[in-house]
Amino acid sequence: MTDAAAGFPATGRCNCGAIQFRLLREPMFVHCCHCTWCQRETGSAFVLNALIETAEIELLEGEPERTCRPSNSGIGQTVLRCPQCEVALWSHFGGREQFAFVRVGSLEEPALCPPDIHIFTSTKQPWVDLRGDTPVVPEFYRRSDYWPAPAYARYQALMPG
Repeated sequence: MTDAAAGFPATGRCNCGAIQFRLLREPMFVHCCHCTWCQRETGSAFVLNALIETAEIELLEGEPERTCRPSNSGIGQTVLRCPQCEVALWSHFGGREQFAFVRVGSLEEPALCPPDIHIFTSTKQPWVDLRGDTPVVPEFYRRSDYWPAPAYARYQALMPG
């Protein structure tokens, strides 16, 4: 068991508590996205998304509202939000419902999901300092180049033949 796996299952919720959920296992990979689209959508300098199998999310309370939103890639995304406080909890990109991009800030212990990679750093805010051990790429990347083999195998298992 990795250090990160020791904190899982992990719980999360929206601000008002109407939606509560549990991640049943550690995410496959965590993106810190610095694209301008994510900056605008979150009102922040970046977003932290933990990529996990949707089947590994257990809804404990409430029912998130699904909204279809455009995305910078053009493939669109479905954002699941609390219908009361409207906090975004996770997304599905490009109709791939088998994967969820969980907003790390919605976890009770967001420190369980530090970024595995910083992406789209060509548009990061100039005051964000990315010195350290976490990989940094100017745009996106090839998963097989950065993901640990077990995480990549989990991802591949859900991809259509």
